[in-house]
Amino acid sequence: MNIWIAGARPRTLPAAIAPVLIGTSLINIDNQTINWVNAALALAVGLLLQIAVNYSNDYSDGIRGTDEVRVGPIRLVASGLATAEQVKRAAIIAYFFAAVSGLFLALRTSPLLILVGAIAIIAGWKYTGGKNPYGYLGFGEISVFVFFGLVATMGSYFAQSEKLTWQSLLLAIPMGSLSCTILGLNNLRDRPKDETVGKKTLAVRLGDKNARRALILLLVIAATSSLAVTAITPWALLVLLTLPLQFILIRGISRGATGAGLIPLLGKAGELQLLTSLLISLALLITKA
Repeated sequence: MNIWIAGARPRTLPAAIAPVLIGTSLINIDNQTINWVNAALALAVGLLLQIAVNYSNDYSDGIRGTDEVRVGPIRLVASGLATAEQVKRAAIIAYFFAAVSGLFLALRTSPLLILVGAIAIIAGWKYTGGKNPYGYLGFGEISVFVFFGLVATMGSYFAQSEKLTWQSLLLAIPMGSLSCTILGLNNLRDRPKDETVGKKTLAVRLGDKNARRALILLLVIAATSSLAVTAITPWALLVLLTLPLQFILIRGISRGATGAGLIPLLGKAGELQLLTSLLISLALLITKA
């Protein structure tokens, strides 16, 4: 069982939890109480989709041979700890339970979420799966921004309010930017190997120097958009407490850390996203409507 927990990549799960926390907390601004059932279902969808994507990436990269001799989290197929069919089955099971959770949420809110969920599942599989995976073409960051930023944050708010607002869009920007930072760091770490196997991630397309500049830009966007949340509540100034983590990440990226040296930065990026979401959620919850 431990290999399946490792294969699910628990360190990536804050990217699924953070936007749900913020989107759910925004309901306080509407002077409404949180619907905890809908919140739990939204969280289940996010977590299960993240786990499903991790397993499906493991499977697809494993059968292509692009996961061999890599630094970072364990790969079940490439390492031989599980067969490709076992990992594929695990991905399908996770996608299935994500779909079931999403269906219950849609029945409680709007059928529109069924369509959104179906598109998210297809996007998750096509990231590294199929004949022309878009993750191999440099479009991974766009997908992550859309689904783990816009859809996750605004969708979690929609699950509470059944509406979309400029506030939910604003809150989605730092979540999407930080999710892209995590993916970008991962791709920067794997860039040399990806380049040799023809996996043209954005880091490969940009090259080392520009990929680092893009990561720093994402962190700046995340910081400035988080501070812009003061337009919703002045308590959003609490996000200034994340500046030390921002500084650590920018310094590490700019100093040229590579390979295994980027793994601690990946951990810090996950911490930054979770801390940002907790501080913004707290700011929203203590704001008087």
